[in-house]
Amino acid sequence: MRVLGLDLGTKRVGVALSDPTGTIASPYEVLARSGSRAVDHRRIAELVEEVGAERVVVGLPRSLSGAIGPAARAALEEIDALGDTLGVPVEAYDERLTTVSAERALREADVRGKNRRAVVDKVAAAVMLQAWLDGRARA
Repeated sequence: MRVLGLDLGTKRVGVALSDPTGTIASPYEVLARSGSRAVDHRRIAELVEEVGAERVVVGLPRSLSGAIGPAARAALEEIDALGDTLGVPVEAYDERLTTVSAERALREADVRGKNRRAVVDKVAAAVMLQAWLDGRARA
């Protein structure tokens, strides 16, 4: 099963994609926010169609304590809207520390400055999606 992973941000949306077997997640692309949620959701729906995704997993930015703060509430609202738009199951997955992990991996790979900022969102989406895929494999 091919799965699309999303790391929702206020300026960009990181996108990751699993392989067709749903085993390995890879960074796919970064979508710049248009300023219109409807336009952004249409673009995500186009991606779902283009890649043949059967499910979308969206990072839920809980606080370090696990609480649902303002960012997580906003993400849950957007996740609900995506569920109404995409035509495939959409679910939230805890994304705590995925951006930190992505930043660390990019630093270790010696990706710097502007280049790192250009890819960190899709790498964070891949880290989150890989965690979700691994959790499914263990279940």
